[in-house]
Amino acid sequence: MDILKKFIPYYKPYIGVFLLDLVAASILSLIDLVFPQLLRVLRQTLFLEAPEKIVAGVIKLAVVLLIMYIVRFLCKHYVTYQGHMMGARMESGMRSDLFEQFERFSFSYYDKNNTGEMMSKLVSDLFDISELAHHGPENIFISTVKLLGSFIILMTMNVPMTLILVAIVACMAIFSYVQNGIMRRTFFDNRKKIAGINSSLQDTLGGIRVVKSFTGEDIEKAKFEKSNEAFLESKKANYKTMAMFFAGNNFFEGLMYIAVIVFGGLFIAKGTLSVEDLAVYALYINVFIGPVMILIEFTEQLQKGAAGFQRFRDVMDVIPEIEDAPDAEVLTDCKGDVDYEDVSFAYDDDEERVLDHINLHIDAGKKVAIVGPSGGGKSTLCSLLPRFYDVTKGAVKIDGKDVRSLTQKSLRGVIGIVQQEVYLFNGTIRENIAYGREGASLDDIMDAAKKADLDEFISALPNGYDTMVGERGARLSGGQKQRIAIARVFLKNPPILILDEATSALDNESERYIQESLDRLAAGRTTITIAHRLSTIRNADEIIVLDSEGIQERGNHRQLLEKDGIYAKYFYMQVGIA
Repeated sequence: MDILKKFIPYYKPYIGVFLLDLVAASILSLIDLVFPQLLRVLRQTLFLEAPEKIVAGVIKLAVVLLIMYIVRFLCKHYVTYQGHMMGARMESGMRSDLFEQFERFSFSYYDKNNTGEMMSKLVSDLFDISELAHHGPENIFISTVKLLGSFIILMTMNVPMTLILVAIVACMAIFSYVQNGIMRRTFFDNRKKIAGINSSLQDTLGGIRVVKSFTGEDIEKAKFEKSNEAFLESKKANYKTMAMFFAGNNFFEGLMYIAVIVFGGLFIAKGTLSVEDLAVYALYINVFIGPVMILIEFTEQLQKGAAGFQRFRDVMDVIPEIEDAPDAEVLTDCKGDVDYEDVSFAYDDDEERVLDHINLHIDAGKKVAIVGPSGGGKSTLCSLLPRFYDVTKGAVKIDGKDVRSLTQKSLRGVIGIVQQEVYLFNGTIRENIAYGREGASLDDIMDAAKKADLDEFISALPNGYDTMVGERGARLSGGQKQRIAIARVFLKNPPILILDEATSALDNESERYIQESLDRLAAGRTTITIAHRLSTIRNADEIIVLDSEGIQERGNHRQLLEKDGIYAKYFYMQVGIA
């Protein structure tokens, strides 16, 4: 019932289509109920008349029946097309809601959840929900009309036999209810197992270059086969339950036919039922059994849809860790002053803090570099500025305003980020440079490319700025991808810049050219640079040495060398001085 209450509101935008669908479905059911009764009436009236009256009556009846079945055709067309489209639109709306929910989640959600499982919820689960949204109410309504209609008609023909059939149907319903509970658990397990397959597949294909370079095909195959076998075992349990479910209900269906023959014969022998009525009765048995079987088969669809909807709601009911405050203000005229005030951070409440009581002030337009060992919290410190994570304690401020008091859109709009691992979308160079600035002109894109030393390379390509980069930029070199990332930030033109080890994965020559582009990009902006290659940060206004214990040293390059501490040790190791 809880799932049903949450599911019903999705019908609201389509209430007109939904009600008309039910009206069309009821007309279909009534027409199906009329035909057997029509034969009974004709046998007792028209077919007893003179031949010429029968011929005239049949012609008139043919016209009426033709009109009736044209109406049935139109109703069936509406139910099939508009009903399915209603389900498809509901599916599309849910998919949009789910996608927007995924976008609302902070980095911490993605740290804990798998992309493959999210894709499964966006595709497989929602398709089952769509089918349920359309067929569920329709099947229940049609079946109810047919069951009640045939029950009333059968009761007028022979009460005892009808009650016997009702008793068999009641036993069938009890059996179905018990099996239903088992099927629900197996279908939910199926959903988890197919998500595991998607997860394994996404992981393997996403890292296919690593797989091939390390000849890891057999390892990945073994991992995939493990999840594939788990899904097979889940389906085995599912089909075993389904086999019992459908075979058992087919048995009850057989009992109904046996009851018609045995008890029908007894009632004919007693003179309480005519042979002609038994024939009509047999026709109504099909009308009676049909909706029962539809409801029985519907339970499979119900379990799939309910399991999918439950997984959908599990995501939709999650409250994003990072949301705009109700009174969040839009950050405008950003100067670029940055403050970390007594900042502490842990990824989970029960985990050890990554950052502990960090205090740092950066004047607008200044260049600050952060160095230190891996795991010391450098990237985490930078991730707190655009609110990819929220501080555990303390505050991060821009121009004296706590970032938690600002809208995320305006906050991230004033911050440009260039990372070590560049992500390019599967589109053109033009689209990737313009990402984040919708509607940018080609002139602006070309200007950004020139500033990033990309224009000459792009001009030499056959399709220029319309050249496809491939998935994740597979057709480009590391240096080319990095320059596109730099051009993207040039186009954005933010007052605050974060460079997260932007050159550490490049060769020396590429690093030199990229560093020149980064220096141009950083000019006049508040810049925070995370660097392992200390030669790239000599000109920083201040260098912060950060490790798991906090800030250990701070000063410019010359001051830190004179101090002869941690920074000096790292620097001399890199330049080859023992």
